[in-house]
Amino acid sequence: MTEFHVSILAADEPLYEGPCEALTVPMEDGQFGIMAHHTNLMGGIIPGMLTYQLPGGEKKIATVSYGIIKVEKGDALVLVDSAEHLEEIDVKRAQRDADEAKRILSEQRSQLEYEAARIDLARAINRLRIHHRHKEG
Repeated sequence: MTEFHVSILAADEPLYEGPCEALTVPMEDGQFGIMAHHTNLMGGIIPGMLTYQLPGGEKKIATVSYGIIKVEKGDALVLVDSAEHLEEIDVKRAQRDADEAKRILSEQRSQLEYEAARIDLARAINRLRIHHRHKEG
């Protein structure tokens, strides 16, 4: 398979930078696949599962939050607020985060606090969903 360069960068640290054979990102219309020599594009990423295949066939799975993807001159750049590999997900922490976000959403708070809690809840649910789908299924 032909390779291309991918950079998957979260706000706090890179998730992966290097050669890749295939990349799939969650977008509004579903999972979007990218391979070598893909046409140039820019698009929005939504919380969900990101996968990439390393040279030799090893497939990596990660959970990502909102962000963007840019493919230009055959290289892919993924910028997201947060990203975690499947094996890094702390299920207990994700459940605590979901519970706390639900509590905040149920209270009368400012619009800013409400939106932050809504985003935290989406991230926590996404982490739990991807973990359970791939670790127990």
